[in-house]
This record gives sequence, C-alpha cells and structure tokens, in this order.
Amino acid sequence: MHKYEEVKPIAESYGIALEVCSDIKLEVQSDRLEDIAVKSAMIIYAISGKPVLVEDAGLFIEALNGFPGPYSSYVYKTIGIKGVLKLLNGVSNRRAYFKSASAIAFHKGVLLATGIVYGQIALEPRGSKGFGFDPIFIPEGAEKTFAEMSVEEKNSISHRAQSVRKVFELFIKSIYE
Repeated sequence: MHKYEEVKPIAESYGIALEVCSDIKLEVQSDRLEDIAVKSAMIIYAISGKPVLVEDAGLFIEALNGFPGPYSSYVYKTIGIKGVLKLLNGVSNRRAYFKSASAIAFHKGVLLATGIVYGQIALEPRGSKGFGFDPIFIPEGAEKTFAEMSVEEKNSISHRAQSVRKVFELFIKSIYE
C-alpha cells in the first residue's frame, strides 16, 4: 500500500488509473531488480490479462558491497533498520543509493525503466513517514531522511518516482505507435 500511495499521484498526472492487485502475490528472486520487476509483471499479466505495473526497489550500501540490494525487503523483515545500522557501526563510509526498477506488462510486451537516488545512511532512524529503510536514508542535497518527507517531497527526487515516470512515458508513447 505504501508504494501505491506514492505511485498513485504520479499515475494520475499521466491520466493513468491504478488499482491494487491484491489477489496475486509472488516473490520472484534474482540478484537484479530489473529481472524481478520484468518477470513479476509478465507472470501477473499472464494470469490477469490486464496491463500491470510492478516496481521493485533496493537499498545498496557501498561499505557493505551493495548489500542488501535486491534483498532489501527480506533484510528489512529479518534484521530491520537496527540490524543494518549495527552492520555499519563504526563505519565512516555511509554512502548508499536506492534503485528502483518499474516494469509494465501489456499486450505489446514489457516496458522497463529504472531510477536511482544517491545519498547516505543516517546514524539513527529519523521520521515516521514512508516505509522500509526510509528512516535511515538521506538523499544527496537533502537534510531530511525520506521518512521525514511528505509524499510530494519524496516523489520530487525518489528512485521510485523516477522509474515510474519513465515507464509511464514509455507506456503512453507505445500506445500511439
């Protein structure tokens, strides 16, 4: 639901109506976000017969060689924010980035777009908005974590907003081809 709340206003700005597809839940596993988004979208489209948007994102921490990356959801559920901060205890390099891959599967095939936002990991969680690792990620040029930003503020710079905008633009272009 958190992703839906972020993506819905972006979709509306493109004249696209989104619905949550709550009856189909699958977890495609891969080391690449792009593969996860594309394969998931293809499977759900094959089952539902309706155009589908799938977005997958990961937090890539430089000092941890890109961990947790595509395993961010699992890491969040198992060790959480406190566990990630514990892994970074005493580490001065706190550079990280969030990456998003968005795929739309429909009758013409699959479209894919990505977005990246660079930043750093905070020393402690801050903010109550957003979800996942938002309380510890501070985007470059910002003083707030994603969890301290409104949806509008986050959507102006986030990895998810970037990838979703790009894939919606590809989708709209493909409709008129």
